[in-house]
Amino acid sequence: MKTFVISLILALASLLPATASPDMGDDKAISPSQLPKAALQTISTHLRGRKIAIAKMEGGLFSKSYTVIFTNGEKIEFNGRGHWTEIKCKRSAVPASLVPARIAVYIRENYPDCRILEIERDDDETEVKLSNYVEVTFDSDFNVTDID
Repeated sequence: MKTFVISLILALASLLPATASPDMGDDKAISPSQLPKAALQTISTHLRGRKIAIAKMEGGLFSKSYTVIFTNGEKIEFNGRGHWTEIKCKRSAVPASLVPARIAVYIRENYPDCRILEIERDDDETEVKLSNYVEVTFDSDFNVTDID
């Protein structure tokens, strides 16, 4: 029985790519044209004029994600479907067209002199980091749940 289990494990391991790590994580540079169509559309519509320094794909056993870093240091991350999940702008504001309207209104009303430098979203919440170092977290209905 022990020999059978070991043989089975070795057989399954032989099916894995030779370069795969134990967690199946794989981070590799790709051509920007290899990004999902939705990601390319977001870049061409909302981040027009920025030059891509590098595009990367990270593939796991069950998911893929993409990262694009621009020559000005800004970064945007996408899920496997090409929908943005995180945007980081070090010297400028996150493009207003990418900020959900209710979040933009809240920030404009409560922090009128601040810019949104980072925004990160998932299914449950969206977090923004402002130029005054305040972080505001919103739930999926865009209600404020936390301020740091």
